This record gives sequence, structure tokens and C-alpha cells, in this order.
Amino acid sequence: MSLADTLISELEQEAKTTRALLARVPDDKLSWKPHARSMSLGQLANHIATIPGFVAQVGARDTMDYESFSLAPPPETAAAIMAAFEESVAQAKAILGEMDDAAMMKNWSLIKTGQPVMTMPRIGVYRYPLLNHLCHHRGQLSVYMRLLDIAVPPIYGPSADENPYG
Repeated sequence: MSLADTLISELEQEAKTTRALLARVPDDKLSWKPHARSMSLGQLANHIATIPGFVAQVGARDTMDYESFSLAPPPETAAAIMAAFEESVAQAKAILGEMDDAAMMKNWSLIKTGQPVMTMPRIGVYRYPLLNHLCHHRGQLSVYMRLLDIAVPPIYGPSADENPYG
């Protein structure tokens, strides 16, 4: 199995859990924030939705200029967030599927003010910002949901809302 196939398999597994969370995002709470400095629920959900495709695109290049990064515009509906997620996952799988192991091991750099801030093999870009960063923000979303009294689906086992053991 190639390195790309391994990542695609993992992305597909994480996408199932992410999809379950995003499916519970309500339209009437998209502008809600737990704190003034926090992203809104809609912004966070949309960020999660666009991570796979964005990171796959960025990782396919040799560098990314930090100054060019910005969050996607706030979504209008929860359905738009879900559609963005499905498109983003499909895009990531297509990009990853075109990479051989040599491409995965080629160095990639994040650049800020003309200087490298971080350099790692491309597979590290896909492991760290794509998968780990996705899971990090998914955890944040589950906290937002808990604060809004929205049932949290199972993530890596039963949640307190859907625990078959208690």
C-alpha cells in the first residue's frame, strides 16, 4: 500500500466522524460564539469542512506563503457547509491519489516574510495540518455543540449523549 493510499484510508475514516458532527450543525446557531475572540459556530464548521481540500492543494505545491492564508467566508446554511465538506474530501482524495511515495517524501515549506518557518516532508503536511488539524477543530466543534445542548455523536467511541453503557 502506498503512503497516499494509507492517508486516503485514514481521511475516509475521519470523514465519517466529521460528517456526523457537521450534520448536527443547526442553521439558527451559525453566528453563535462561545467567546468574543472565538470563531462563530458557522465559521468553525466551515473551516473544518474546507480543511481537507485546502491542505491537499497547498501540500501539492512545494511551499505556501503564510501571508496568503485566510479563512473561507462565513457560510449561509448548514447544508452549504456539508456540501463544502463533501467537495473538499473528494478534492483531497483526488490530489492525494495522484502522488507516489517519492512525491510524499519531498520537502515542503511554510514561508513567512520570505523565510521558511517550517519544512517537513509532504507526508508530514498531510498528517499534521490535514488529519491532526482537522481532528483538533472537530474537538472544538464538539465543545461548541455541548455548550449549545446539541447531542454530540460518537467520535472515538460512545459520547455522553449516545453511550450504550450508561
